[in-house]
Amino acid sequence: MSTHRIECTVNGEPHSMEVPARRLLSDFLRDDLHLTGTKRGCETGICGACSVLLDGEVVKSCLMLAVQVNGREITTIEGLAPGDGTLHPLQQSFMQCGGLQCGYCTPGFIMASCDLLKNNPRPSSQDVRHGLAGNLCRCTGYTQIVESVLQAAENMNHGN
Repeated sequence: MSTHRIECTVNGEPHSMEVPARRLLSDFLRDDLHLTGTKRGCETGICGACSVLLDGEVVKSCLMLAVQVNGREITTIEGLAPGDGTLHPLQQSFMQCGGLQCGYCTPGFIMASCDLLKNNPRPSSQDVRHGLAGNLCRCTGYTQIVESVLQAAENMNHGN
């Protein structure tokens, strides 16, 4: 089996590791780095449960090979909160607005929402629905997810 050494930064921590050439980024994160917040869903890029930020842009980690992140920076749901015991505004709003039920899809929705709010800090409801169209939920019906993102946007823009 062919392996390659990759060096990347995950949630602010540098990692250097030999990985099989065909190892998926989602498997690298979950199995090698034990960051299980990134979920395996459809493994075909349809559901978005595996969404992470790669150099600040949302990607579906089940569609990328680990070797493709060599020299790059990844943020998973575990690295989103500031580390001082508080939650990221998106995490907080998903809890407060009921944007999660079983929680399986939630990490992917939150990571996609980070990218959305970075590019559009004051989205409309339609903007949120369009921006999150690549993520699927089987529990909530999406209304609370959209409300969660809009609430987070409001909280993040408060005072600006």
